[in-house]
Amino acid sequence: MTKTRLEAGREILKQTLGDAYYEQRTNSTNSFNGPLRHLTDEYCFGEVWTDETLSPKQRSMLVIALLACMGRVHELKTHVSGAVNNGCSVEEIRAIMMQVAIYCGIPAGVEGTRTAEAVLRERNLIDVD
Repeated sequence: MTKTRLEAGREILKQTLGDAYYEQRTNSTNSFNGPLRHLTDEYCFGEVWTDETLSPKQRSMLVIALLACMGRVHELKTHVSGAVNNGCSVEEIRAIMMQVAIYCGIPAGVEGTRTAEAVLRERNLIDVD
């Protein structure tokens, strides 16, 4: 049986962002936020993320760079964790934030690095001296 775009999107969302995130998101969906979540499940994850041209790791790298550039800290936290789930190393995430700093400005790189560092510490992936 072929998965619908919505089912495929939700599967990728769950794989990328993790079971706990997915469960919390599902449990907090309501009549106000539900239509937007449906849109992101079906089109963001179900349409764009299912395109096999880029790997999930490559997509995660792009997303965290874009979110850092735009200063979207809340979403960046979520997607840094997703990037780790998709195979990004601490060194790769650091390199992405360096790229952000050069191409989008030092403040974007500093805030992105600060955000990524907090997530990586939470996940016990770094121990900053």
